[in-house]
Amino acid sequence: MGKIITQVDAFTNKPFAGNPAAVCVLPTPESDRWMQNVAQEMNLSETAFLVKQDDGFNLRWFTPTVEVPLCGHATLASAHVLWSEGHLSPDEVARFYTKRGVLIAAKQGEWIELDFPVNHSQPIAVPEELSQALGVACKSVVQNSLGYLVELESEDLVRELQPNFQQLKSLPVADVIVTSITQADSEYDFVSRFFAPGLGINEDPVTGAAHCCLAAYWRDRLGKDEFLAYQASSRGGVVKVRYPGGDRVYLAGQAVTVMRGELYN
Repeated sequence: MGKIITQVDAFTNKPFAGNPAAVCVLPTPESDRWMQNVAQEMNLSETAFLVKQDDGFNLRWFTPTVEVPLCGHATLASAHVLWSEGHLSPDEVARFYTKRGVLIAAKQGEWIELDFPVNHSQPIAVPEELSQALGVACKSVVQNSLGYLVELESEDLVRELQPNFQQLKSLPVADVIVTSITQADSEYDFVSRFFAPGLGINEDPVTGAAHCCLAAYWRDRLGKDEFLAYQASSRGGVVKVRYPGGDRVYLAGQAVTVMRGELYN
């Protein structure tokens, strides 16, 4: 019998929106090469692999080209699979052992809340090449371990942005979060997009790891701890963000299964 792989749309409550991730719960560990080959075959922004251990699951994430140290939407998708496919009961938390430490997911009605490490940014001078690659003036630029975080003057600029990805790839840091506060009548506090050509993804549809950076950035500027955020990719997705300070941030989203299949060795 082959291994079951499930495709889930994360940070959305409807199919064909949010960010798709493949999730494979393995009976025993597989080689890095095998997991990378499966991720390349799935050709999604992330494929997650889980292996049961004593009180949780080992979790690793692969893009079609590289393994990444942290991924929010594929963690959300993994938790959804563990509950929906009977690996965990609804009242159990999902505990994941990862290269970034222990991550926790808990069901909250129709939502799943993730307990992640916050990612603080540091001010830097605006690289001239960055503005050229984005094709727009940057209001401010900071940098974190994920890449550049760029604030633009308006929500419209974020939504309409069309970067030059070849130019982005040539920068010392190729991955960029762009963000802005929303218009006054919006239900959202801020919008964002995430461009990651350095990870083999020109634009990621909805990015939990980016919101680990955005949480602290907007808390400092808006003076509040809770946000409703929208990632304005073509698929779009909604993230509830809660950051009371400290070293942990809480991201909540919804998820839906869109297909389930069997991998043959």
